[in-house]
Amino acid sequence: MSDRRLPSLSAVQATARFSNRRLTPEEFQAYVDAPVSEAEREEALRLIRWFKKRYPTPAERLAYVQRSYTRWRTADLGVRRR
Repeated sequence: MSDRRLPSLSAVQATARFSNRRLTPEEFQAYVDAPVSEAEREEALRLIRWFKKRYPTPAERLAYVQRSYTRWRTADLGVRRR
């Protein structure tokens, strides 16, 4: 078991507020137009290679996604579900 502590309820709530906020059209466009750095691109490609090696077939990838979705839906993070 990990010794890491869970984040406080206030930190979880603040993160939820931030991540669920509505962007203005200008904020959204700035995000979409932001260039991807070479380091970000390489990291994404590295993760894709790892994932495809770990889950080589479409069936294995789908099974992983289904398991992850189930974990996400059943996790109790102290945030009230809508």
